[in-house]
Amino acid sequence: MSDFIYLASQSPRRKQLLEQWGVRCELLLPDADEDVEALEAVKPEEAPAAYVQRVTGLKLQASVDRLRRKGWPLAPVLCADTTVALGRRILGKPADATEARRMLSDLSGRRHRVLTAVAVARPAVRGPGRQWAALSISQVEFDPWSGADIRRYVDSGEPMGKAGAYAIQGAAALHIRHISGSYSGIMGLPAHETAQLLRAAGVRLAC
Repeated sequence: MSDFIYLASQSPRRKQLLEQWGVRCELLLPDADEDVEALEAVKPEEAPAAYVQRVTGLKLQASVDRLRRKGWPLAPVLCADTTVALGRRILGKPADATEARRMLSDLSGRRHRVLTAVAVARPAVRGPGRQWAALSISQVEFDPWSGADIRRYVDSGEPMGKAGAYAIQGAAALHIRHISGSYSGIMGLPAHETAQLLRAAGVRLAC
């Protein structure tokens, strides 16, 4: 059994969720010379589910390579990636306020999917070790947002760095009419799927 894991994510929400579940985390963040953003590039005609799983796998491999490069003690490594899909259209993190407003306008009054892929690796001293992966798909339906609502929300800064330009745990929740699926998955780390992967990797959980 492992007493801790490496979390290869800059998301404070993921770290908070893991700690709530009794998992001690050490951050394994990219080095200054790593181009993590390049891993998130979308391939032409790529389906949202294929995209988010592919990106998570790439991030996991990069993280395991980073761990070995640093020479830190071996322990399970967790990566996750979240994307928002409107049909087959992938809505990632907005590049600026203009794109954030456009995304929210497109989502206004409509139902969309939130896909979070999770992957855990247990590196071995020799050989490739083992990996486990899962995908959570939830649905979110917004009520109609007025232009003024969208401007105020974007001006708050909350949409930046968030897939689909919103955070369900923030003020955007005031406009959510219905969700179906995993609330924590929409936040960025699905509880049930993550617990299954961590148990498979021999990680102690709160229950």
